[in-house]
Amino acid sequence: MELFSISLHDAEQSQRIKLYELLVREYTQLHNIPAVSRLEWKSGMDRLIGWIDKQPEFRLTQHGAALYQSTALAIAEYIVSELEPLLLSSIVRKQYRIERPEELDTIVRFCSEMLGSVPVSLPDRDAFSEVDRKRRRQKVADELELYLQEHTELHLTGFVTFRLQAYWNELRDAAEYAVDEFVMDKQYQEFISLLKYFVDLQDPKLPLVHLVHKSGHEFMVCDERLQPLEHKPVDRIVAEMVEYEMNVEDMVISTLVTISPKQIIIHTRQPELQIIRTIESIFGLRVSVCVGCGSCHSSFENRV
Repeated sequence: MELFSISLHDAEQSQRIKLYELLVREYTQLHNIPAVSRLEWKSGMDRLIGWIDKQPEFRLTQHGAALYQSTALAIAEYIVSELEPLLLSSIVRKQYRIERPEELDTIVRFCSEMLGSVPVSLPDRDAFSEVDRKRRRQKVADELELYLQEHTELHLTGFVTFRLQAYWNELRDAAEYAVDEFVMDKQYQEFISLLKYFVDLQDPKLPLVHLVHKSGHEFMVCDERLQPLEHKPVDRIVAEMVEYEMNVEDMVISTLVTISPKQIIIHTRQPELQIIRTIESIFGLRVSVCVGCGSCHSSFENRV
């Protein structure tokens, strides 16, 4: 008895093998239920057929639901793990006209991280992402199970294209967010490059500046004796550039770019802050970070 037939005309050889392995894995987890006896390839591996050989104990009305459920879970895992990156790539290319391979790969990778399809090296986020991935896979499996209960022929590409609209909507939302983040990051990197170019054009106006992190986003710009630096008018062009691109710490950045010191020592207990990475990106080797030297210890005690 033929239980189902899956058409895989567009699949790579490795993908077909992957689906086969996923089905076998699901069927081996069935207990006290007659499972699919054979998985057989037809038409040069374009079709995968699941057979139930004659088994006296098998009743479709009694055992069919569990078999359809296992089959649906395996196919859903295949869709999420194998097809999802291709679907995301298609959305990004067609909706946002992004064709450059390196940009496309970056955006799809970010989408996959958001959706929990690849690890991101953050345990809490990984745990949340895995839960979300399982939820998404289960939604796909539910649609597949309903379909398999009514049909023995499954054209996988057609099913994914036309029957999984809720799933597509989730992928489109992820792609939209990822593209927005990519564009903002690209603009930010271009802005940093512009400031760096502006700094490189100027001669240093001071030999050394200390940047003391007081708290939160508050910093104090000091001279070589760790005394607050007298406020100097910020270059108009720099001020406009920084104000346009940044919401926070704009005066610190604009002041440093205007005075363009030969050396900057940043005193902080939070060297991972974004503003510090930004300053390092703009000033490069001029910057060194201190997390607690003798000369700044008293400054932290008095000001933080």
